[in-house]
Amino acid sequence: MDLWEYYWIASCISFLLGIGHQVSAQIRYSVPEEVKEGTAVGNVAKDLGLEVSSLVDRQFRIVSGSKEELFQINQENGVLYVHKKIDRESLCAGSGVCMVNLKTVIENPLEMHYVEVEISDINDHSPSFPEKEQRLRIYENTLPGADYQLQAAKDPDSGTNSIRTYKLSPNDHFEIRVRESDEDKIPFLVLKKAVDREITTTYKLLLTAVDGGNPPRSGTLNITIIVLDINDNRPVLSRETHSVTLSENCVIGTIVVRVNATDMDEGTNSDIEYSFSTLNSKVQEVFELDQVTGEIRVKGEVDFEDTEVYKLDIQASDKGHPPMSAKSRIVIKIIDVNDNRPEIEITSLSKNIPEDSKPGTVISLISVIDKDAGINGKVICQLNKNIPFEVVIKVTDVNDNKPEIEVTSLSNLVPEDSKSGTVISLISVSDKDSGANGKIVCSLSEGTPFELKPSFQENIYSLVTQKALDRELVAHYDILLTVTDLGQPPLSSVKTLSIEVSDVNDHKPEFPQNPLELFIFENNPPGASVFSISALDKDMNDNAVISYHIIRGDGTKGDLSSFLNVNSETGAIHALTSFDFETMKTGQFQVLATDSGTPSLSSNVTVNVFILDQNDNVPVILYPVSANGSAEGVEEIPRNVNAGHLVTKVRAYDADIGYNGWLLFSLQEVSDHSLFGLDRYTGQIRTLRSFTETDEAQHKLLILVKDNGNVSLSATATVIVKVVEPKEAFAASDIKNALKDEEENNVTFFLIITLGSVSVLFVISIIVLIIMQCSKSTDYSSKYLQDTNYDGTLCHSIQYRSGDKRYMLVGPRMSIGSTIVPGSNGNTLVIPDRRRRDSGEVRGCELY
Repeated sequence: MDLWEYYWIASCISFLLGIGHQVSAQIRYSVPEEVKEGTAVGNVAKDLGLEVSSLVDRQFRIVSGSKEELFQINQENGVLYVHKKIDRESLCAGSGVCMVNLKTVIENPLEMHYVEVEISDINDHSPSFPEKEQRLRIYENTLPGADYQLQAAKDPDSGTNSIRTYKLSPNDHFEIRVRESDEDKIPFLVLKKAVDREITTTYKLLLTAVDGGNPPRSGTLNITIIVLDINDNRPVLSRETHSVTLSENCVIGTIVVRVNATDMDEGTNSDIEYSFSTLNSKVQEVFELDQVTGEIRVKGEVDFEDTEVYKLDIQASDKGHPPMSAKSRIVIKIIDVNDNRPEIEITSLSKNIPEDSKPGTVISLISVIDKDAGINGKVICQLNKNIPFEVVIKVTDVNDNKPEIEVTSLSNLVPEDSKSGTVISLISVSDKDSGANGKIVCSLSEGTPFELKPSFQENIYSLVTQKALDRELVAHYDILLTVTDLGQPPLSSVKTLSIEVSDVNDHKPEFPQNPLELFIFENNPPGASVFSISALDKDMNDNAVISYHIIRGDGTKGDLSSFLNVNSETGAIHALTSFDFETMKTGQFQVLATDSGTPSLSSNVTVNVFILDQNDNVPVILYPVSANGSAEGVEEIPRNVNAGHLVTKVRAYDADIGYNGWLLFSLQEVSDHSLFGLDRYTGQIRTLRSFTETDEAQHKLLILVKDNGNVSLSATATVIVKVVEPKEAFAASDIKNALKDEEENNVTFFLIITLGSVSVLFVISIIVLIIMQCSKSTDYSSKYLQDTNYDGTLCHSIQYRSGDKRYMLVGPRMSIGSTIVPGSNGNTLVIPDRRRRDSGEVRGCELY
């Protein structure tokens, strides 16, 4: 390599180092959008410390930037100015920081500098909606609180210049509510007062979107709300009672009267049909009703002597779902026409009349009948002249007419909370006979909570409630009304009155069991359903619609209300978090059930939660533990020990309970299987035989400690056994024991504290258990009892009761009197009842 090549490499390195030094310099300016062309942004030369007089010669210029060349540099003074008008919204979409990066170059010598220009926003755009008008349709029975999403306005500006709020034109029925989603504000139209189509069919509202600029800008949206009809109006009859007259023997087809009804609803909800509300075959033989026009025409023969008065009940019904109806009574009085001849009936007492008969002697009885009424039925009887007789006629009434009943119902539905004495119906009775034959006695069927009260007018009665009603016991009554005259023989008429008892909200929701018990395995997935509750309400319709809410507690220990949520409609309970048995074993929360009646009634239930253990804790090695915290230890034993000598004991602990916390020990690796043995339950390492001269002086044992969960977890410990001569063992024993004692002090201290705490808890648990068993009723609730024993490992047991059985999750040793429950993973025992258990009951967890 010659001298020029070295010179060229050195120059390039110097050049790159110079560029790297200059690039590090960076200037930042800020300028508002829409400023005039030529507006100065900043003096780049001054800020970089450049000589202004040399800028032209050194060709100070911008070499990269935006395509529109928004900025330029004045080479005479080094001022950066706006070259073209800047529109921030077209340059940078969105609401973030809008930056323009410029790279400047100055030659002789070559320097490069970076300039950042921030384009700040001004309020130059008004909010705008995608469409000028939005139409909504709502039913008039929509409950207040219903909301409808409206179009969201857009504003290209950012920050405070973007949309700030929405305003709605003043009105009594609607209000605006804004929900923020990411960077958007979405308006919702909320119904605050129920609407009525029969009052107002269309609402015109104006929604205004206002930004936060100064001065603010706004945009509008026309909202048209069309109220849809529901069948909420009954047909209204022009008259509730019509009274007309009609001559007998009138022509068939004669129009008697026309019933007219109107309905304020629209569409099929206002289409009206007319019909007879009472099925009287005689009426329907004489008259017919046009279902569309409501005209009543003569259909058959009208005879005054047959019927003097016709009473027709007409029902006008709309075609809504469900239909609504109104009733009208038509009273048709028949005018008598003289169309019947008098009839004579003679009953002779004797065919022969003595000539010495005195004046006034009765010879015959003559009966004259004319079926016509009024003057048409008046009869004049005459005899031939010059005959010494006269006719005396006396008409006597016979009991040939039944009493008639007319019922006027004030309401078809009677609320169950009606007070005693509430009038339900007005009853009018009549009898065409006279004297005793026309006297009427009324009576009701027995066993009903109703009675008849006579009015000041004769033969007028009121049907009233006699005592309190209860719809949940009896929802419908069929009352038999009997009227009997006092004739001989007496005649009677019977009419059935149907009364429906309407519901009131007089029953609160009830839970079938209180408290409830909930068992949840720990490590449950958050958000999953863990339980479902259900309450019953004896009421009906809205009074029986139940919503559920969790009563938020005070956050004390055991309060789980903040960790759970309930579906207000279905009662499904979801866990918001994953539970940990080692942190919390039991808890409690309350659920409130409220019906939809007015006023609403509610009740609550307490749910006791028991967290069930899963095998989620790895065994922890307590001994051996080295100085650096690893499970490794060194043991020295004399070579002359006999078989069965205790080398050391591996101690371990598992935070789980039952089989999940029952630990087993096994040798994974050992240099000589014939020399050492490990107790799988206690972790004791003992010699299997005596040492020989050929045995090695050091042995490595790898011990596996695993629990008995469905998916077992494990840990390992390493024990180094050094075999020394007896003299060396005794000589080194003092030094080793001093060090070993110091190392084991911590373990021993920990074990003492653990065993002491467990013993205290065990004694307290036994005392509490004895007290509870002495005061417990036969219906036991589930309770936990934890016992802990330690013998090389820590083992837990837990007892609980469900119904008439007691269960225990235990370690390896089980009593003869216990029975393994199938499907319980082998660690659940059915414990004999306390009243008849024997001495073989499992008391705790033991290892052997």
